[in-house]
Amino acid sequence: MEFQTGDDVVHCTHGLGRVIAIEERAFFDKITFYYMVQMNDLTIWIPADGNLQRRLRPPNTEGSFRELLSILSSPPEPLPDDRRQRSLQLSEMIEDGKAESLCRAIRDLSANRLSRSWSESDNAVMRRAQKALIGEWSFVFSITPLEAEKELQRLLLHKKERGK
Repeated sequence: MEFQTGDDVVHCTHGLGRVIAIEERAFFDKITFYYMVQMNDLTIWIPADGNLQRRLRPPNTEGSFRELLSILSSPPEPLPDDRRQRSLQLSEMIEDGKAESLCRAIRDLSANRLSRSWSESDNAVMRRAQKALIGEWSFVFSITPLEAEKELQRLLLHKKERGK
């Protein structure tokens, strides 16, 4: 088993949580172990199978997270003008739930907003990416989510001001 009860983990879609149990379940004569992970107000069961590393990962360390935050102030990658293509590209970008991917999506969407209006899909991707990044950020640095959100906004604002 990769994780133990009590381990903090990051789920690719739901963000930060804690393993509260490891259960064995049988489906169609096949026994599989599942991690029971508690998020704020959500409990999910993740199979401990060959796709586990795509679903769950340990939180970043302070040092690695600091390095990842530099992505927020790096030059953005252009996003497609077509909203459907942009939505698909951004969804694929953040589906792994890695902090690096979240930082890239936030950076690119923030830069994109300077030149065009956002679609509802752009707003949804930004909310999802920010929520996941802020959750891990506040955990890694032992600060409140509000403090992490303020720091994120400060980094993005600082980048815009430098770009002028």
